[in-house]
Amino acid sequence: MERFTNSRLFVWLVYLILGLIAIYLLLLIKPLLLNVYVFLRAVLAPFIIAMIISYVLNPIVSMLHERKVPRTIAVLLIYAVFCAAITVLLVNLIPMFIEQVQEFNRHVPELSMRAQNIVSDINNTSFLPESFRGGINKSLLTMEKKVSESLLGFINNIGSMLNAVFIGFIIPFLAFYILKDFDVFERTVITYVPKSHRKNTVRLLKDIDSALGSYIRGQFLVCLIVGVLAYLGYLIIGMPYALLLAGIVAITNVIPYMGPFFGAAPALLIASTVSLKMVLLVAIVNTACQILEGNVISPQVVGRTLHLHPLLIIFALLVGGELAGVVGMILAVPIFAACKVIVQHMFAYYVRRKII
Repeated sequence: MERFTNSRLFVWLVYLILGLIAIYLLLLIKPLLLNVYVFLRAVLAPFIIAMIISYVLNPIVSMLHERKVPRTIAVLLIYAVFCAAITVLLVNLIPMFIEQVQEFNRHVPELSMRAQNIVSDINNTSFLPESFRGGINKSLLTMEKKVSESLLGFINNIGSMLNAVFIGFIIPFLAFYILKDFDVFERTVITYVPKSHRKNTVRLLKDIDSALGSYIRGQFLVCLIVGVLAYLGYLIIGMPYALLLAGIVAITNVIPYMGPFFGAAPALLIASTVSLKMVLLVAIVNTACQILEGNVISPQVVGRTLHLHPLLIIFALLVGGELAGVVGMILAVPIFAACKVIVQHMFAYYVRRKII
């Protein structure tokens, strides 16, 4: 018996039992944990977004500061340039965007009629099984119900929208103060670390910055390039609402692997009301954009700095989507990469101590 209790199998069994007990206790307090999570997400979300923005812009501020520009003035200059660029873009893009939205609204009845004709043709096609046609009709009714529920939820959540607008308004102020005192925060964090661990902590932070820096900054540029390519492709094939649909492609491209499917779905849906040829052309444009993005643009702009296996990335996306929806999917990969660096450093430190 003593031989069994001293064996590695016994130790692993004890750990397994303790783990199962911990999972059971967590399930018992799940409602409490969910309430705490909702509260922390509401409170910390603007700070996290401001920290991400600050992290992206800090190299530019530091570069200006090295040229004898005070950090406050450097941050204000970046804000001024950003506001000027956004103003120029909006002045040129908003009229075009509004025109396309108005054109889309004018053609909604026509698109709806085309969709109904397509459904009628399917129902009147004799070679399709009755169960298949019934399934299509049931799916359309379910989709119509979900759309109406979404519109009702949108109207009922006006208060939440106002709160989101307020959060969006305070984020630039939070980012300003973080950028202004970024180096102060770094020194403060280091002072709280014991002297014997400061060297390893600085190395850890530099490795995290190396893993995430080019990824986060380059990802914005990649999304912009993919959006422009999609817009040009939609213009070439004569796709209606090219700017609107290309903007969706650019925004969703920030989600690895799954983003291109989300971005292409609205374009394929609208193309299906035009013709089968347009659906094929839209699919070709999106496929070409993603081939260029995966083989040319991302390797050149972002590089392969994360060194994460695709299976790990998909796992991170699933966890992030379950915890925080689309925002969680966007943040999942960089957070997972940072955790990977931390685990590697902890493992290296443990091995080094064991050898010593």
